[in-house]
Amino acid sequence: MTTAVTFGVVGSGWRAEFFVRLASLLPDRLTLVGAAVRRAETADDISRRWKVPAYLSPEELVGKQRPDFVISSVPWPVNPEVVATLAESGVRVLSETPPAPDADGLRRLWARVGGSDLVQVAEQYLLMPGHAARRALVERGVLGRPTSVQVSSTHMYHAVSMMRGLLGVGFDPVTVSASRLVAPLVDPLTRDGWTGDPTPKDAATTLATLDFGGGASGLYDFTDNQWHNQLRLRRIVIRGSHGELADDTVVRLAGERTILKSALLRSQLGHDLNLDGYDTEHIAFDGEVVYRNPFLGLRLMDEEIAIASLMTATGAWARDEGPAPYPLAQGCQDHLIALAVEESALKGTQVVTGVEPWHPGGARG
Repeated sequence: MTTAVTFGVVGSGWRAEFFVRLASLLPDRLTLVGAAVRRAETADDISRRWKVPAYLSPEELVGKQRPDFVISSVPWPVNPEVVATLAESGVRVLSETPPAPDADGLRRLWARVGGSDLVQVAEQYLLMPGHAARRALVERGVLGRPTSVQVSSTHMYHAVSMMRGLLGVGFDPVTVSASRLVAPLVDPLTRDGWTGDPTPKDAATTLATLDFGGGASGLYDFTDNQWHNQLRLRRIVIRGSHGELADDTVVRLAGERTILKSALLRSQLGHDLNLDGYDTEHIAFDGEVVYRNPFLGLRLMDEEIAIASLMTATGAWARDEGPAPYPLAQGCQDHLIALAVEESALKGTQVVTGVEPWHPGGARG
């Protein structure tokens, strides 16, 4: 890209702030040209803080600034209308997750703009350095054919996207069996910081098996506030026909009567007498780099690296200089399956998803 990609933001919440802040660190690649919000006082506030024009509708933002793409970062109930309005006007869109709150909303959104190929979804988890390195090993065939992914770290559509991406499964029906268990747990940290409360409180854990068909399966394990509660470890297990990866440890069949155990090793700058600043440099496996930080020198945490990677990929796509990073169909399928997990846990029964309109073959009756 010879000049910075221009983008606008609809919304002003904490996730919108993420996008804006990261763009400010990449001025040669991304330029925020405007924002849209509902209230005049909010417009005045973000115009001052973000130093861009702020408008009271997405249409006005697009009409005045003509950005290469627009990020919709608004609450679930209003997101479909914002996304559809932008796409119907011919604008390329990066939608926050999920693109609609429920299955009917997903179908309505798809009916309006699914065929336009103008909508991507801001699903960033497989772009995080650790997961990107694990995916690289899977794609290289280190584990043979991937058959099972177990995720205990993040919730709903994020966890589903990790399973589907690592397994390479598409849009066919999925059989879900879930249950929800409650047990006491101290919750020392939230998004707002330390709680100062050492008292255990009831926390729900949702467990689910997902049968994607063809021998591919997933295990979902999420406890309330597991994103922030450091009393629960994060775990990922990827099983394949020739080996298994558990977090950063890999065991595999490497030849006749030869089983090897190796590790994913992160080069983290800034430890001890390394004076290059605290930063992720790369991740290696058996002496070979399988992931490099594309934003070395910016001192970003993993989540920021993933979001910045998604934004720059969206910018390239918006200018027809790169592939679609995460099309709307993928985001719809992730959330459809996540909703099936919630339904199964609530009802205590097995749920089977259908073939939806975003299936490449179209919905079948």
